[in-house]
Amino acid sequence: MTEPGTTPTTATVPPEQRAVEDALVAEVVASFDGTPDPRLRTVMRSLTRHLHAFIRDVRLTEEEWNTAIEFLTAVGHITDDTRQEFILLSDVLGASMQTIAVNNRAYRSATEATVFGPFFVDDAPRIPLGGDIAGGAVGEPCWVEGTVTDIDGEPVPGARIEVWECDEDGHYDVQYADGRVGGRAHLYTDAEGRYRFWGLTPVPYPIPHDGPVGALLAAVRRSPMRASHLHFMVAAENLRTLVTHIFVAGDDLLARDSVFGVKDSLVKDFVRQPADSPTPGGRDLGGIAWSRVRFDIVLAPAGI
Repeated sequence: MTEPGTTPTTATVPPEQRAVEDALVAEVVASFDGTPDPRLRTVMRSLTRHLHAFIRDVRLTEEEWNTAIEFLTAVGHITDDTRQEFILLSDVLGASMQTIAVNNRAYRSATEATVFGPFFVDDAPRIPLGGDIAGGAVGEPCWVEGTVTDIDGEPVPGARIEVWECDEDGHYDVQYADGRVGGRAHLYTDAEGRYRFWGLTPVPYPIPHDGPVGALLAAVRRSPMRASHLHFMVAAENLRTLVTHIFVAGDDLLARDSVFGVKDSLVKDFVRQPADSPTPGGRDLGGIAWSRVRFDIVLAPAGI
């Protein structure tokens, strides 16, 4: 007997039916035997086996198959130049983080990687060391500083650091209607591998949930909220490019980030500063409070 609302498992399928299904899997897998690219051949064979195993495991109904096709079609329709719903889908299923884990294996003291997210754009403006990435985006000022070194502790001069984040309302600039750029920039480390800039104190925000991925999260009673964070991408010659972000210690969402991106090593203390405290470089903040955080970055060798 099966529970109400469930379907029989593969274990309850009669041997003759199992033989029919096994034969189909073998036939489809064999159809890729002539693929000239060996890596593509391997990927397609494995994908076929796993996809068929899933269908057989849950005994997928034709109605459920149609629903899945409609869902994926909707994901495609809502995707455009500024919104990548397929990345969102990958993120909420943990596929993005698993891919990152596979491709950025732990190596000595190297900083851990995490999800890229859907809001990175090329050609962010360059700022000098100590500059401001806000570009008009509104939020509490935050001083960010640190170093970039290799795993032996040697400084990495000239490392390119891309940084991007949302404003205090949880919006990235690509979500602004007027097309302005804010909350993102790139800069380079100095001769000692040091970097510093003004940004905004990170705040939590929901991933876009007005589309099919949001409907999926609602159906399974999961929150679309992301823990407060600041994105980094760091690149330097002969070193592995790092895509990561840092999170705010004490954020209630750390344990239930909607895209599974939080790692303990990336949780940092964003220390609140009184409005009257001296600022780096003597910047005039107009009498408002601010925060500061330190993030020292260690890059693994290329090819690791």
